[in-house]
Amino acid sequence: LQWSSPPEAIERFNSQEIWFAPPQFYELCRLCNFSSLRELHQFSSDRALEGCERWMPVMVTASDGYVQLLPGRDELYPEDPDYTGEKKVIMSTDKKVEDLMKENSVFHRIVIKNINNLAVYVNIQAKYKHKNPVMINSHCSDCNSRL
Repeated sequence: LQWSSPPEAIERFNSQEIWFAPPQFYELCRLCNFSSLRELHQFSSDRALEGCERWMPVMVTASDGYVQLLPGRDELYPEDPDYTGEKKVIMSTDKKVEDLMKENSVFHRIVIKNINNLAVYVNIQAKYKHKNPVMINSHCSDCNSRL
């Protein structure tokens, strides 16, 4: 085990030294909002009673990758997502990821080009006074966190 700051972990992911799933990449990008552990702790204490929401990513298979849609007004996110997996809804398109991104203007999603190439796109207001992730492409980790 080795301690890594969020930007360092993203850089290690980018260099394929380590791997983590898209939700962990998303949360590391969210942690990049904080420049110190004290700042993160203060934020956590301040918003502790605000609430949280249940998330169910919805996967869209594109011709050159995948898009994980997340709740919160993303224009492609379904009104009634399949929280249990019983419906076995499969969303796919012959379009490229880039074309899907150009078609919409409101985003809350993770773009997956391959197992080591992820990007977070968010331009919605986070609920419950939460922080949106810093939008980072795994091949361009540039944030100022000192966690």
